[in-house]
Amino acid sequence: MSIAELSGHEKLLKFLDKPIAADAITDIIYMMCPMHLLTLQERIKELKVGQVLAVLTDYDGALEDIPAWCGKTGNEFVGVLESPDYYSFYVKKLKE
Repeated sequence: MSIAELSGHEKLLKFLDKPIAADAITDIIYMMCPMHLLTLQERIKELKVGQVLAVLTDYDGALEDIPAWCGKTGNEFVGVLESPDYYSFYVKKLKE
């Protein structure tokens, strides 16, 4: 799925034009669904409130799943950076 195909999801997504500083990075490129959400859930527990986690994945479903997960869990979806081979999602932990 390319950015052009995501026109219906533009309101949920915030695309970044450059990477941002992250306190932790988790690389789950080539992992199958639902690893992006399971890994995100586990890694965010390791962070302190206010820290940012970068999730690297090539899974197109994450474009919908990660912003929705942030909304459900009360964490901030900071944005996503699209690279030729993968996405970098940035999530800020807002509560314990």
